[in-house]
Amino acid sequence: MSTYRIGIFLRNLLLYITLTFFAFAMLFPFLVMVFTSLKEASDSYRFPPKLLPRAPITMAVEGYDEELPLYFVDFEGSQEEFVLVEKTVKVGEYAAPDQLDMTYIRELELVTETSGATTIYEDEEVPLYDITVDGEVVPMVRVDRTALGRFANPDDLSVTILQNLRSSEPVERLTWHPENYTEVVNLHGMDRALTNTALVTILVVLGQLVTSVLGGYAFARLKFPGRDSLFVIYLGTIMIPFVVVITPLYKLMILIGWVDKLAALIIPWIFTAYGTFLMRQFFITFPKEIEEAAVLDGASRLQILWTIFLPASTPALATLSTFTFLYAWNSFFWPLVVINTGNEANRVLTLAVSVLGGRAMDAPNLVLAGAAIAVLPPVIIYIFGQRYFVESSSSSGLKG
Repeated sequence: MSTYRIGIFLRNLLLYITLTFFAFAMLFPFLVMVFTSLKEASDSYRFPPKLLPRAPITMAVEGYDEELPLYFVDFEGSQEEFVLVEKTVKVGEYAAPDQLDMTYIRELELVTETSGATTIYEDEEVPLYDITVDGEVVPMVRVDRTALGRFANPDDLSVTILQNLRSSEPVERLTWHPENYTEVVNLHGMDRALTNTALVTILVVLGQLVTSVLGGYAFARLKFPGRDSLFVIYLGTIMIPFVVVITPLYKLMILIGWVDKLAALIIPWIFTAYGTFLMRQFFITFPKEIEEAAVLDGASRLQILWTIFLPASTPALATLSTFTFLYAWNSFFWPLVVINTGNEANRVLTLAVSVLGGRAMDAPNLVLAGAAIAVLPPVIIYIFGQRYFVESSSSSGLKG
C-alpha cells in the first residue's frame, strides 16, 4: 500500500512539474513584454539581456560636474566598486621580444620609443618601446593596441585601474519606469485609440448579446414556416471566409458613407451566426413545462425570456461576451481596411500599436508598453470569464 501511494505521489509530482514548466514557457513572453515596458530604452538593448528592469547606480564625485557610474572592477584580487572617470583610454599591449607570451598594458601617450632600436616581429621590422617593469626599463615590442576605460576608487581618485569597459559589469539596482505608459498614452495618441477601442468593443458586445439572445430564442422556441431551413442557411454563413466578403462589405461602407468612421467597426458586427447558434442550443435545453406554466400565468414572450431564460443563461452569455470582447478588442484587419491610419480621431488600439511600432523603433520599451495596454484588458477579461466556459458546455440550462 505504501509503495502504491509513493507511486501516486511521484506521478502527481511529475505531472505538476511538467505543467509548471509548460505554464512558465507560455507566460515567459508575456513577462518579457511587461518587464521590458518598464525599462529604459538603453536597458532594453543590453547584452546579455536581463528580465527585470535595472538602472546603473551613479554617485557624485568631487571635481566632476555630473554623477559618475559605478562599475565592478578586479582590484588586488577582489571585486571593488570603482567609478568610471574616462571612457576611452588608448593603450598598447607590449611584450619583450623573447617573451611574447607575457604582455603588459600601458597608455600610448606615456610610452616612448627606444631611440632607433628595432626588432623583427611577425616578419616585419617594428620599433622597440621603453616599458618600465618593477622599476626597470625593458625594451619591448607593441603587439596590439586598443581602448580601455579608466576606473578610480571613489574614496581616493588617485587609485585607478584600466579595464575593458564593455566587459565590465555596472553596479545596478532594480528600478521601474511606469512613466513609459504615460508617455505612450499622452504623446503617441494612445488615449484616443483606447477610448475608441473600448467604445467599439462595448457596443459590439452589447449588440451581439441582444441579437443573439433574440435570434436564439426565436429559433429555439418560436414555431414559424421555414424556421429550420432558415436557421441552417444562417448557420451556413459561418463557413464563408472573411476574405470573400471584405471587398463587397468595403464597397457597401463606401456607398453608405461609413468609411473612416467608427460606425463601420460596430454596425456590421452586431449580428453573429455563432452567437445565435450558441444561444439557440442553450435555450433548447430548457424544459418546455416551465415555459408553458409561464404562458398559462399570462406572461408574454419577452417576459418569459427576461425573467426565466436570461437569469439561467449566465454561462452562455458570459462565454459569448468573452469571445466577442476578444474578437472586437483585437480586431486589426478590418480596421486597417476601413479606417485610415492617419485618422487619429477614429483610430483603434491595434492600429495605434502598429503605428507606434514604426515611430518608436528605437524605443522597444515604449512599443511594448503600447502592446501591454492592448493585451492586458483581454487577458483580465479572459481570466474572469474562463470559468463560465465549462459551465456553458456542461450545464443543462437549469441549476438546482
